[in-house]
Amino acid sequence: MSNNTQGILWALVAAALFSVVIAMAKVAVNDYHVMQILFFRQVVVFLSSLPTTARAFPESLKSQRPGIHALRLIGAFIALSSGIWAVAVLPLTTATTLAFAQVFFVALLALWFLKEPVGLHRVSAVIVGFLGVIVVMRPGVDGFINLYALIPVFGAFGAAVAVTCVRKLSQTETTATLLVYQSIVVGTLAGVPLIWLWRTPDLLGLLLLLAMGILATIGQWIGVKALRLGEASVVGNMEYSKLIYAAILGYALFSEIPDAYTLIGAAIIIGSSAYIFHREMMSRNAR
Repeated sequence: MSNNTQGILWALVAAALFSVVIAMAKVAVNDYHVMQILFFRQVVVFLSSLPTTARAFPESLKSQRPGIHALRLIGAFIALSSGIWAVAVLPLTTATTLAFAQVFFVALLALWFLKEPVGLHRVSAVIVGFLGVIVVMRPGVDGFINLYALIPVFGAFGAAVAVTCVRKLSQTETTATLLVYQSIVVGTLAGVPLIWLWRTPDLLGLLLLLAMGILATIGQWIGVKALRLGEASVVGNMEYSKLIYAAILGYALFSEIPDAYTLIGAAIIIGSSAYIFHREMMSRNAR
């Protein structure tokens, strides 16, 4: 497989894991503050990256691009906190769908910041996929007239900044270095407000918070691997698969039944992602 094809497959796995985590967050947010959920998640990320970081300490914490690290961490904090906040105030499918704006932002940032070749086929697939999102959302109804809809869109921009920076950093930094910096900075930003917001979890709540952290950590490691292998504008397009996962989880956990608009939009979105994958396979065969 080409690097882009491998990146696509890993990105689909990461999207599935993150969809499960965000569904769990929708449950957890009924009892715990967004910052507490985020804090637990970053603690698990830190512990997972600690062995690798410790073996090469202090070189493992040295960065050739501290400015890009800082930009990425700001984007990550915005994306992670907004993602949890969004599912607290919006239906799971609505929050997930609006978060797809990340794909559009990534395509623009990849063209401007990474200087990646974004050809007509790729641009067309991104546009068609985003039109699928519009179909799902039915302009003028529900999400777009709700100010809460700006939360996942804001988070999508933060995620796009983080993804684009990771693509740049992954060429020179290890995955452990990327995750340990994120866990320390984002964990600290989330931890400080807990002086006032902390709520001691019971056993079930603790297991839920830890499970979210473990699954999110696995998803992040896989996501970094996908970005290390594939171009950001290609890998980012696989974010659309989260709509399918969200529809399944929404029905199973929250009794959300997708309507005709959601099904039509999903078909457009899946077709967009499948077209990108098909193009990568054709390019590989041609080479």
